[in-house]
Amino acid sequence: MLALGVVYVVWGSSYLAMRFLVSSAPPLLGAGTRFLTAGVLLAGIVAVVSGPGALRLRPSWLGSAALTGLLLPAMGSGLVTVAERHVASGLAALLVAGVPLFVALARWALGDRPPTGTVVGVVVGLAGLVVLLAVRDGFGGTHDAAWWGPPLVLVAALGSSVGSVVAVRLPVSPYPFAQCAAEMAFGGGALTAAGLVAGERVAVDAVSGDSWWAWLYLVTFGAVLAFAAYAFALRALPVSTVSTYAYVNPVVAVVLGATVVGEPVTPSQLVGGGLVLLAVVLVTLAERGGPAGRGTGHRRRESGGGSAFRRASVAA
Repeated sequence: MLALGVVYVVWGSSYLAMRFLVSSAPPLLGAGTRFLTAGVLLAGIVAVVSGPGALRLRPSWLGSAALTGLLLPAMGSGLVTVAERHVASGLAALLVAGVPLFVALARWALGDRPPTGTVVGVVVGLAGLVVLLAVRDGFGGTHDAAWWGPPLVLVAALGSSVGSVVAVRLPVSPYPFAQCAAEMAFGGGALTAAGLVAGERVAVDAVSGDSWWAWLYLVTFGAVLAFAAYAFALRALPVSTVSTYAYVNPVVAVVLGATVVGEPVTPSQLVGGGLVLLAVVLVTLAERGGPAGRGTGHRRRESGGGSAFRRASVAA
């Protein structure tokens, strides 16, 4: 349970850390270098623990890492980082909490028959997202609020959802952390390239100490430590228990945003966020008893055979 507690706190606090990061650092380059650095660190750990041979990835595994890296760390976390210049970290976390709902919709589109509870949860969650998108007084970003901030977070959540669904269907390395390191490297490289093309540059003397500390926290705790704790939790606890991070992280993010930097928590955010979190609980409970939640084969794939970003989505 200690490992799960790390996931709760660290990934929940990552939203606030991203807000501090973009307060004075360019968002695309900040997110890109974060994932590139984390990927290198994780690859080094894999080489020490499992041997350099664990880092040899077949072309098909590299292709999977490239696709999931673009969808999850790049499109998912990267776009959230950009949006947090204009959206409060707590609101961003509540919008991202809708990822399990989008995953259910994507699986439905691919032919999976969802349980009735999943359908009810998706309807409730979409209603909550509509309420959150209607919020106009709680953006609370570090720069001037922009109307496209919340929709951009939803685009990030959609990208993460698609990545979560397709990742389980792709060939991957038997060493999940090696696969994860490659995903972060591809995603970080894409974000860094996008930042350079967009004209972003890093003026070291213009980046505040808060941004540097936030970047370091996101690399070490948000990426490397939290993913290790997440993987350990999946081995030690039922998947349904570990998946509770999806509705605990937003609560942690909202509380930290309100208490640390005074982000507003409006009635509409409470109503919309409450509906989204209720929906995630409904979907989690419904899926726990469905075909996807039964059988040792599924448990084995969840605990090591697939993408390390598959279930974690953009929380890191």
